[in-house]
Amino acid sequence: MTLLAADIGNSHTVLGLVEGGEVREHWRVSTDERRTADEWAVLVRGLFTEFIADHALAGITVCSTVPAVLHEWREMLTRHFPDTLAVVVEPGIRTGVPVLMDNPREVGADRIINALAAAHLFSGPTVVVDFGTATTFDVVSGRGEYVGGAIAPGLEISLEALGRRGAQLRKVELLRPRSVIAKNTVEALQSGMLFGYASLVDGLATRMIAELDVAPESVNVVATGHMAPIVLDECVTFTAHSPWLTLLGLEMVFERNSSTGR
Repeated sequence: MTLLAADIGNSHTVLGLVEGGEVREHWRVSTDERRTADEWAVLVRGLFTEFIADHALAGITVCSTVPAVLHEWREMLTRHFPDTLAVVVEPGIRTGVPVLMDNPREVGADRIINALAAAHLFSGPTVVVDFGTATTFDVVSGRGEYVGGAIAPGLEISLEALGRRGAQLRKVELLRPRSVIAKNTVEALQSGMLFGYASLVDGLATRMIAELDVAPESVNVVATGHMAPIVLDECVTFTAHSPWLTLLGLEMVFERNSSTGR
């Protein structure tokens, strides 16, 4: 059963062909709010039909943090994939994840999907750190409950803001500098972003583990998102790297809801 899973984020959309808990193929494209349903259909078909025909798709599952793009995806699914079962993650969709928040509807769909995947793939309480436009920290209890989290500015937008607001600063490539104590402006920016961000991640994760009031060694800290590899090796708290966590969670949601569809 091959499923097309789509994780629509603020800056990028990640698509994957998922089958039996494995991502067979994947793509990352820009999330453009001006793109119409027809344009999305051409783009999506152009990516996956090299690997699988329309009729071989068991279904399509989508989560989105961008309402305008989700609207176009709904239109695309109706017009271009009318015979393909589709599950859109939204309030009312069965995830099996209790959300222990003041207002559960405020929590982004991608964060609930990550919590679902983490609860199934890792044993014990888990902190999921998703490196995207924003870097989100999501805490899952050992019982599979979503208990809360934190949101920090993402690496790219932080670097962008520095370049825009600093008169003598500019955008630089996010590479590991020779040392923490930099000898030029480019490496100073790289040091601040890379090592500073790693400290932010480790600091927040450590504080979250302490608040869980469980044995620290029993907590998984999982990195995901396309920016994760940049800081992964500089952090000391990560216990796992799961680059396709959201796509795998979308497959789980589809299986729970495929009898009803869109």
